[in-house]
Amino acid sequence: MSRRPEILFPLFADLTMLEGIGPKSAQNYAKIDINRPRDLLFLLPHSLINRQIRASILEVEAPAVVTVEIVVGIHTPNAIKGRPYRVTVQDSQTSFQLVFFHARSDWLREQLPSGQKRVVSGKIEMFDSVAQMVHPDYILPPDAAGTIPANEPLYPLTAGVSQKQVFRAARSALRLLPDMEEWITPSVITKFGWPSWKAAVETAHAPTSQADVQITSPSRARLAYDEFFAHQITLALARNSQRRSSGLATKGTGALRNKVLKSLPYAPTNAQLRAFSEITEDMASKRKMNRLLQGDVGSGKTLVALIALLAAVESGGQGVLMAPTEILARQHVEGLQPLASEAGVVLELLTGRDSGAERRKKLEALAKGNIQILVGTHAVFQKDVQFQDLRLAVIDEQHRFGVRQRLDLGAKGAAVDVLVMTATPIPRSLELANYGDMDVSVLDEKPAGRKPIDTVLVSNKRLEEVVTHLRNAISEGRQAYWVCPLVGESETKDWAATEERYRLLRLALGEENVGMVHGQMPAADKDAAMADFVTGRSKVLVATTVIEVGVNVPTASIMVIEQAESFGLAQLHQLRGRVGRGSEASTCLLMYGTLGKTAERRLKTMRDTNDGFRIADEDLKIRGAGDVLGVAQSGLPRFRIANLERQSELMKTAQDDARLLLGEDPDLTSKRGQAARVLLYLMEQEKSFRYISVG
Repeated sequence: MSRRPEILFPLFADLTMLEGIGPKSAQNYAKIDINRPRDLLFLLPHSLINRQIRASILEVEAPAVVTVEIVVGIHTPNAIKGRPYRVTVQDSQTSFQLVFFHARSDWLREQLPSGQKRVVSGKIEMFDSVAQMVHPDYILPPDAAGTIPANEPLYPLTAGVSQKQVFRAARSALRLLPDMEEWITPSVITKFGWPSWKAAVETAHAPTSQADVQITSPSRARLAYDEFFAHQITLALARNSQRRSSGLATKGTGALRNKVLKSLPYAPTNAQLRAFSEITEDMASKRKMNRLLQGDVGSGKTLVALIALLAAVESGGQGVLMAPTEILARQHVEGLQPLASEAGVVLELLTGRDSGAERRKKLEALAKGNIQILVGTHAVFQKDVQFQDLRLAVIDEQHRFGVRQRLDLGAKGAAVDVLVMTATPIPRSLELANYGDMDVSVLDEKPAGRKPIDTVLVSNKRLEEVVTHLRNAISEGRQAYWVCPLVGESETKDWAATEERYRLLRLALGEENVGMVHGQMPAADKDAAMADFVTGRSKVLVATTVIEVGVNVPTASIMVIEQAESFGLAQLHQLRGRVGRGSEASTCLLMYGTLGKTAERRLKTMRDTNDGFRIADEDLKIRGAGDVLGVAQSGLPRFRIANLERQSELMKTAQDDARLLLGEDPDLTSKRGQAARVLLYLMEQEKSFRYISVG
């Protein structure tokens, strides 16, 4: 691996080489992840204080920071412990008090000699109709007033570090800035009117107006872009490296796919047809496919996956579909088995529950190639599961599968094509950040005949009305889900427990009509309860979020979600997607207790739209990137300056620019390529170099 360029050495030196930072304060800086001068340069001010000298405090409206020249008047020490020491002062128009707690009187008389002029700067406040400045930030003789910054940047702080210390250390770090070759393409610099990297850092630390501390300011936008650009170069290098790794050319005849498509009672959507062709084209090429298929709830991803799996079978190979839970794996088998039979293809299920002779029999059939499509949980990745000729792996619902895990999986060198499916629509900016190494197919249409789901907000106080509504619906032959947030009683939150709700609904609607499913039940009981609901023996299924993913009962047309305010937007959207799968008009009742502002915003979003992509964008605005993908597993990059939620367009430009650069200079050896290498080191993306064939 190549070494860090010498030009960056000062920026990666010890933090204690900066002015005012000793070993103890270095430990305090480390709490906010600042360990080197480079980190301090990326800690940008979030606001600024105007400290330009005014004639009088009367020019500002208290409370406000003001800088004025004063004449020092009477000192009024206070003998009572804990009471403040006051100094009366006069500016050109009025008098006010400087107030000090726990200050030594000899020091104050030295700083503020009566009858002398001084310049003071600090926050002026009114207390009992008297203007006062508590502990001024600056007290200087008039001839030293020029050392007060006219616009002082305000930095995010940690305990043990003051604004003055950060200001001084940042000024010291700015003196280390090297002049570097430009890594951004000239047309992008011109389009946005951006300064050079060095000028951008200097300007960001010396704002002259509030506009300069906004993310839209040219210097900040440029520095955000640099972070995005380095990240996108890394993903594009990974993508290129993956494309260079040879896959198997899987060219299907189309015979099996045509049989399945002809047997369908409906025509595929244009989005499905587009996805079919993108995926089968990828599979037919000699490079390894690494594609993300994302679609909204009910957009028909499973059919697209089956078409891809059949292309693998047509070319004489095998395919595997991996689901995150056993309940979902079984669901896939139920939905796909009839279509596979139509095409004369052997499809089998393998889960952790298979054991003994039955498991051995399946594994033998798989190794001989007699099972053409295998569906299962992560058990399909166990060592003893051997395929005769595996061509395609479809991974379902893996939005919790970060970049790093995918790259590690790819590094195992298997020539298998990979299709990752997610039913959680991903906001564009997150898609670029987390899946920039993948090609993406999007299902943005619903199959014909799908009716929008009517969503209603209902207060918990109207529980009896909801139960009456259900009783009427059941008498008309309809089915409903009733989702509760917790199993068992919780002392801390007044959430309806699943079991408690199950008992109440059985009393109200009849024992035979109500079933229950939750994560703590034995698997066999869960399957039996699901089977009763699917066949219509039970009419209402009381459940936890076990049913969030993939459960498909076309006759269910009512979804009741209790304590809806305790769920996230993506989860509410997934749960609502369990209904509206048949020909009947469907309803989702969101029951709520007390609503905070954020919860109200979430529920109103649900009421106002059925569009998963709009919901995902709103979720991103409310919760932020890490939470939407699940922080621990997201594999999301940490940006110090860039804001994923608000700067997604910049991310898109960075992706285009990175792919363009690598298209012309795949090993980053040109003048601009060498500059981009320096950027990768600056942004600590050295791992990128493992994807360069010579590097």
